[in-house]
Amino acid sequence: MTSEQVRSTVVVVTWRGRDHIESCLDALTAQDRPHRTLVVDNASDDGTAELLAEHPSAPEVFRLRRNRGYAGGIAAALTRVRTPYVAWLNDDAAPASGWLAALEAALDADRSAAAATSVLRTSDGRTQSVGVRLTADGHGADAPQASGEMFGFCGGAALLRTDVLRDAGGVPARFFCYYEDTDTSWRLRLAGHRIVSVPDAVAEHAHGASTQPGSPLFHRWNERNRLFMLLRCAPAKVAARELARFAAITCALPLRKNVPAAANFRVALRLRVLAEVAAGLPTTLRERRRITRAAPVERVWREWAGR
Repeated sequence: MTSEQVRSTVVVVTWRGRDHIESCLDALTAQDRPHRTLVVDNASDDGTAELLAEHPSAPEVFRLRRNRGYAGGIAAALTRVRTPYVAWLNDDAAPASGWLAALEAALDADRSAAAATSVLRTSDGRTQSVGVRLTADGHGADAPQASGEMFGFCGGAALLRTDVLRDAGGVPARFFCYYEDTDTSWRLRLAGHRIVSVPDAVAEHAHGASTQPGSPLFHRWNERNRLFMLLRCAPAKVAARELARFAAITCALPLRKNVPAAANFRVALRLRVLAEVAAGLPTTLRERRRITRAAPVERVWREWAGR
């Protein structure tokens, strides 16, 4: 294939993905649209590097010296993308053969759309996500039903316009993991772009194969990054309200009975989140000024929050 035929770079970020990345690479080999596969290896130490070197598809591998997370891996890869489109694909996702063709066709047909998000299904056929919705309190949540235009794309399997992504500030590498897709979607919307869900772009997703949902790290990243995202992108009153609410709940937890066992209700974890947000506040507020300058912050919130 010639470089003119290849319009998409599919970025697969992996860390200790030996047990599942082979299915992802096999699925990419079966795509009916030419593309470039770029695997970002986050310093895996479990034999992933050897598996990648031996895979018959011979993917291009960008090995990092340390684990920079999913967000850091995508951000690092973006500097090496020269195609008009860039796909984000989890290493535990296996797209159907027509996946990339459907996503490219959707962006070709709608120049106002900056991103096209896939339908993610579990191994037993249940729909996990058709995109990301914005809750009334500023959480990003998987939308389980297709409705055309979405607030955001799910970073597990999506295609974006490379130049638009760069113009919107790229990927928030310091998020490490979680909410990098919702934050990016929010910035794309503030810049005036649309995001569409593509029902024909289907990928099977072994959710949690790469991380441990429900673990303390999972909750720490989720809680911290949601607050960072709100401070960067949401109306000021919403960001202040949610930060105050998080702090108030943290202070009240020692006085409550029947506290849920989930890790995000542990006071120590929540205090660490607040400490990290406080330490990052100067940088975050500088980012906010750049992101929200002349942007329709209130309008985007009114249009999508709680929808």
